[in-house]
Amino acid sequence: MCVNAILEKKAGRLVILNVKEISSFADYFIICDGASDRQVQAIAAAVQERMKKCGILPLGVEGESAGKWVLLDYADVIIHIFFQPVREFYDLERLWGDVPRMEIPDETTELAALSDGI
Repeated sequence: MCVNAILEKKAGRLVILNVKEISSFADYFIICDGASDRQVQAIAAAVQERMKKCGILPLGVEGESAGKWVLLDYADVIIHIFFQPVREFYDLERLWGDVPRMEIPDETTELAALSDGI
């Protein structure tokens, strides 16, 4: 659900990190970026709207008003939506470099349902 909402807003460099083997607080990190703060905010809003329609509300939302790095906490799934230069600076993929990952090509428009429903 959330991945398709991200794809609908044309997010860049979408990566799903499987952190469940080494993390006690989440199973997946979803990381993507937007070309502007407005796109970052639009991606975050689309995810929240899609999840709310399914009756799922975030445990927490951080950074939404600034649009530089928005974090959406859905318990087992944590979504990081970055403004492109901010993503380069923090480089979360490097910090979690030892975990399995799925990189979604930018031209992907929809992702078939994953086994865990992310």
